[in-house]
Amino acid sequence: MAKEKLNWEDEQVRHDYRHTASHIMAQAIKRLWPDTKLAIGPAIDNGFYYDLDSEHKFVEEDFLKIQKEMKKIVQANYPMERFELPREEAIKFMEEKEEPYKVELIQDLPEDAVISFYRQGEFVDLCAGPHMESTGKVKAFKLMSVAGAYWRGDSDRQMLQRIYATAFPTQEELDAYIQRMEEAKKRDHRKLGKEMDLFMLTDEGPGFPFFLPKGMIIRNELEKFWREEHVKRGYEEIKTPLILNEQLWRTSGHWDHYKDNMYFTKIDDGDYAIKPMNCPGSMLVYKRKMWSYRDFPMRCGELGQVHRHELSGALHGLMRVRTFTQDDAHIFMLPEQVNDEIKAVAQFCDDVYKMFGFEYHVELSTRPEDSMGTDEEWEMAENALRNAISEMGVPYVINEGDGAFYGPKLDFHLEDSIGRTWQCGTIQLDMQMPQRFDLTYVGSDGEKHRPIMIHRVIFGSIERFIGILTEHCAGKFPLWLAPVQVKLLTVTPEFGDYAYEVAKKCEEAGLRVEVDNRNEKIGFKIREARNARDSYIGVIGEREVGDKTLTVRSSKEGELGTMSVDDFVAKLVEEVKAKTM
Repeated sequence: MAKEKLNWEDEQVRHDYRHTASHIMAQAIKRLWPDTKLAIGPAIDNGFYYDLDSEHKFVEEDFLKIQKEMKKIVQANYPMERFELPREEAIKFMEEKEEPYKVELIQDLPEDAVISFYRQGEFVDLCAGPHMESTGKVKAFKLMSVAGAYWRGDSDRQMLQRIYATAFPTQEELDAYIQRMEEAKKRDHRKLGKEMDLFMLTDEGPGFPFFLPKGMIIRNELEKFWREEHVKRGYEEIKTPLILNEQLWRTSGHWDHYKDNMYFTKIDDGDYAIKPMNCPGSMLVYKRKMWSYRDFPMRCGELGQVHRHELSGALHGLMRVRTFTQDDAHIFMLPEQVNDEIKAVAQFCDDVYKMFGFEYHVELSTRPEDSMGTDEEWEMAENALRNAISEMGVPYVINEGDGAFYGPKLDFHLEDSIGRTWQCGTIQLDMQMPQRFDLTYVGSDGEKHRPIMIHRVIFGSIERFIGILTEHCAGKFPLWLAPVQVKLLTVTPEFGDYAYEVAKKCEEAGLRVEVDNRNEKIGFKIREARNARDSYIGVIGEREVGDKTLTVRSSKEGELGTMSVDDFVAKLVEEVKAKTM
């Protein structure tokens, strides 16, 4: 009889499979350490975890022991049997099993909630399900790491131990995933950022990154590219202040919907906020004078620094910080221009992502529970985004309830070179801010009307995009972004004069070049340049000086052999101009 093949592309199938694996892990842990108290064990992206309260301090050396017990449970092929109990019986049942966290979860459920459990062999867990039919369906799994986690995310509650794991239908798929994770560790932008001296993170400024000279080269080149591309597409650049008064944030709605993520200060006895978003400043720029319908569409771009309060446990290198620069833009337009402007921004995103070698998928995020505006406005805005992206033939999925509090959005999720996804670009359609700030223009009928606006970013934030790009390229940036485009290495210091002549030619052509003329072995110098991910290495010895050449190595293509200096410079200038990956 043929084995039933799982539809692993189905999100529900992945969830059920990994949720079953979390129960198997919990059962194994309870067998090995019976006094362990269970909290929660959900399936998550790429795996699952279980939060545990135990006198035993879990370490990675325990993982093989737990996995061995899990294999026994899989081989036993216990059926996953669901049963339900009335509320009081459910509480008593968990009290008898001495599971206080489960008791608390039941007590917090609504009075009329269906309280369900799943049994597998001797093990029973409180769970809404669903699961696979039996433990034997789970074929390949691996425990990955252990971390601390507060019960219910509350820092005033018990600190639990969280064991992360993953599961796949086959050992081959699991092995491939583990290999990707190992590759991801090598590419970690925090590790590469330190090795390449791009940026630093300090205890004096948690979540506030420092950009170092080589990191600033990448940043400045990205910003230069951003400006050039926006000028081509009819954007004008503005700059708005970091600090604006409380009343502005009340008008925008951030005070009511975003205050917990904001920083505040007092100036002249007045209450002020450090901006978490750039849009209210753009509203004030718009309001400086009266506009005509002939002025639209009006596209205002801003590389605006914002500050948002993130919990310390959520901070992660450049990916999750407390201050970052959004490559923001706000487009003010007439109702009949909405469709074309949405499509133009989506095409802009496509152009940029394809240039960097990113594939992507699009999500339409709809109205959240905490939102402003009428049902009619939200329906109109969601339909406008849906129609525009559909007309472009771009597939998308619905992300229910994840829109901004002022409007729905199209989110662009990039896929990097090892298959991970990152949310970067967004197009938000907003009918609320123009109302709240009383934005108007004079229409063709001579009457005042309300513009519609788009909020959009493409990089998302400069900091995060640099982090993503660092990992995507494994530190080997495209030549136009590379901090060191040419590293010239002398075999001995006597060849230094020629090396500096070559360096001068490179600099005159606009290339970033460094010379290593130290009295060190050439093998050592080459290893250092490779570890620094310098784009091109030119080795200079007696032969190269005599022939007026370089022996060239590319960080991406490997050994290129001997080249004349002019040919070498011309090749690099063309590569920079083309912005090739």
